[in-house]
Amino acid sequence: MPELPEVETVVRALRDTILDKTIKSIRLDSPKIDSDNQLGWLDILMNKRISKIRRRGKNILIDLSGNYTLWVHLKMTGHFYWLEESKPIDRHDLVIFKFKDEKKSLHFNDYRRFGRVRLFKTNDIMTQKGLVELGPEPLEINADDFIALFKSRKRMIKPALLDQTFISGLGNIYADEILFACRINPFRSTDRISSKKLIELHSTIQSVLKKAIRFMGTTVDSFAGVNGKPGRYQKYLKIYGREDEFCSNCGTKIRRIKIGSRSAHFCPRCQR
Repeated sequence: MPELPEVETVVRALRDTILDKTIKSIRLDSPKIDSDNQLGWLDILMNKRISKIRRRGKNILIDLSGNYTLWVHLKMTGHFYWLEESKPIDRHDLVIFKFKDEKKSLHFNDYRRFGRVRLFKTNDIMTQKGLVELGPEPLEINADDFIALFKSRKRMIKPALLDQTFISGLGNIYADEILFACRINPFRSTDRISSKKLIELHSTIQSVLKKAIRFMGTTVDSFAGVNGKPGRYQKYLKIYGREDEFCSNCGTKIRRIKIGSRSAHFCPRCQR
């Protein structure tokens, strides 16, 4: 599933392509998306202007004129593509947005059809389940609040980083990379990490995420940007997906274990 850097990459590209454009028409090929909304949104979206595009955790929020917001979650295989209107329609294109005075259109493509596109009143959007309970943004929380957050809980660090109600936007890839960079064992309890180490963790989370955004995210499966190009951060991964390879720091064989229902990659020597 795309994590914060991948979703942020998509959001920035959408701002470059559709911000301030006005919707001319919509082609829909997803009964799930249609029935998932109660506002009759195909009619509502006509002639609406894209006024703002933002991210909250792993969610994309596209604000429209008239106090409406499209809430998009890419899930496992959802993509936005900005394509010439002459481009043939793919059988996995679930929604196609066409814009006034524009020769390109925006395709929401999802071959597994898990992605979600929903419409809400902008005034109500942040009260919806799936958004209202999200934890703080890791690129926005300051060090003092970060320390207080971790000291307030007693749980294993790896599941805590994956819990979107604890801190939003992280997933398996970046949690593994961040813990390895800080030499923190994934089983370590949050309340037993020193304040000094938490300051290092806070800094590392922000530096890793910012670098991943700079390189347009990580592609280990199917992620691609709005331009159709894969991310480039995967070549910088030091631990994730490298089970049975040798640690770049100490030469110990990297392990992959299960914590709950999720996997964790770590070096048993560096992350004791």
